[in-house]
Amino acid sequence: MAKAIHTMIRVLDEARSVDFYSKAFGLDVAQRLDFETFTLIYLSNADTPFEVELTVNKGRTEPYALGDGYGHLAVSVADLDSEHDRLGALGFNPKKIVEFNRDAALIARFFFIEDPDGYKIEVLQRGGRFQ
Repeated sequence: MAKAIHTMIRVLDEARSVDFYSKAFGLDVAQRLDFETFTLIYLSNADTPFEVELTVNKGRTEPYALGDGYGHLAVSVADLDSEHDRLGALGFNPKKIVEFNRDAALIARFFFIEDPDGYKIEVLQRGGRFQ
């Protein structure tokens, strides 16, 4: 069976993106691979083996067009309300907390934030299928 190991996003500013993912989600640089025309930075933490790969294309100055095909990256947290407050205090402007219900049953509680390049990240309350 296949096992998901990472997702890759292209970013303009390595330091700004590494700082965001570290402060927002506790992701640290697991490995940094520098090549002539690009750099790959793998971010991870002890909670999961899944990584975020940041790709920095050297010489790129224009923001990436995210298009209408990109959806979002999702993370789960133990205490959604305190994470919402913490991310707001860091100036990351989390959107409002949403409760997603079906047939009067709570399916998920979540909010979205955006990273420095505009990628959407869904932050979900841990529980049910969102462990």
